[in-house]
Amino acid sequence: MTYSDRKHRRSYKTAPLLPQKDDAFSHSEAGFDGASFSGAVFNLSTTIVGAGIMALPATLKQLGAIPGLIVIILAAILTEKSIEMLLRFTRASKCASYSGLAGDAFGGFGRTLLQACIVINNLGTLVVYMIIIGDVLSGTSSDGVHYSGVTEEWFGQHWWNSRSNLLLLTTLLVFAPLISFKRVDSLRYTSALSVALAVVFVVITAGIVIVKVINGSIGMPRLLPKLIDQASFWKLFTTVPVLVTAYICHHNIHPIENELRDGSQMKSIVRTSIVLCSTVYIATSFFGFLLFGDHTLDDVLANFDGELGIPYGSLLNDVVRVSYVIHLMLVFPIVFFSLRLNMDGLFFPYAIPIAYDNRRFFSVTAALICFIFLGANCVPSIWDAFQFTGATATVSVGFIFPAAIVLRDTHGIATKRDRLVSSVMILLAVSSSSVAICSDIYSIFNIGVEA
Repeated sequence: MTYSDRKHRRSYKTAPLLPQKDDAFSHSEAGFDGASFSGAVFNLSTTIVGAGIMALPATLKQLGAIPGLIVIILAAILTEKSIEMLLRFTRASKCASYSGLAGDAFGGFGRTLLQACIVINNLGTLVVYMIIIGDVLSGTSSDGVHYSGVTEEWFGQHWWNSRSNLLLLTTLLVFAPLISFKRVDSLRYTSALSVALAVVFVVITAGIVIVKVINGSIGMPRLLPKLIDQASFWKLFTTVPVLVTAYICHHNIHPIENELRDGSQMKSIVRTSIVLCSTVYIATSFFGFLLFGDHTLDDVLANFDGELGIPYGSLLNDVVRVSYVIHLMLVFPIVFFSLRLNMDGLFFPYAIPIAYDNRRFFSVTAALICFIFLGANCVPSIWDAFQFTGATATVSVGFIFPAAIVLRDTHGIATKRDRLVSSVMILLAVSSSSVAICSDIYSIFNIGVEA
């Protein structure tokens, strides 16, 4: 591809938004001949395993161990099927991006709507990540009570470990270098470390459970849901949004596939990543629920603020919290990658790929990271940032758009099974969004009445 060829204005149907492995940009990077299978697996797995992993033990608390684990597996199967259909329809349409596929099915409006959903979802997610990092490292205050962060417990309160200063240091020293890469494959090593840290959490939790089983201080987990009244029945449905969105990674499928050395491996990469993440999810959910039982909080990380009742419990609490924060720091750039890609597509739909324009690349990057930093410092609570956008944008990206593309079937390749699965996906997505939004509105009104 010549310089003049790659400086053209792109079409929304075919543009990958970023260069692919076989173009001039790739060959200009010495030694890059396409991303490997393992690197793609780690990048996709890191996209999947974000902050949501800490909410899964609470789903077992609501559903019981057996139904909870079954539903986690069913969510993995449904996600794998949605991505498989997405890849199949991408090849039929000869598109190189998710937004291009949406544009092929629904025109410019569909493309723009999908990109807006990805931007809203990823922005909300990254603001939440930064808030969690600030809470764990510097502490948080609620109802006039201050809960100390890790650095406050270790070093006391100083100017440098205030919330805003720690987040600023994290942004400059960790996020800024990692989000400056123009290739998603450049993040393969940090993604591998991120997955390893998620496994560390599972190993520590399992180790604590084994010690407590040996000394007889842990009981049998509740296998089935605890239904006392009508309210407890309806509360079961509050787990649906967590489970439906647990495996969302669709926004990074095409960027990862575009860089692969062998594009035919993508289906195997997706399956491997989902199996890996399902294993981590099942182990986290089971051991977390077994450890804390009916005292499991909505965010199980909060359970690690108390006494574990074993030797070196305080040290293990700190290891869990710090490893989780580092895990989120390493998930941040992989989510940011698709955020920048789609934000650029929204504002510059016909410009050259962003990787060829350094000024635009760094301008969009700087604007987004500044917005996220300000959001994390100004938004009063984690749910204010994510409660409504997560309930709508996330399920749209992961289920509604893939299902709608299949049902639209502009190339006539959808089977009866595809249509059935797509209908189920839309039903699940709409129901989970409705439950989440109603639950959030109910909580807001309850808080207002109590006030």
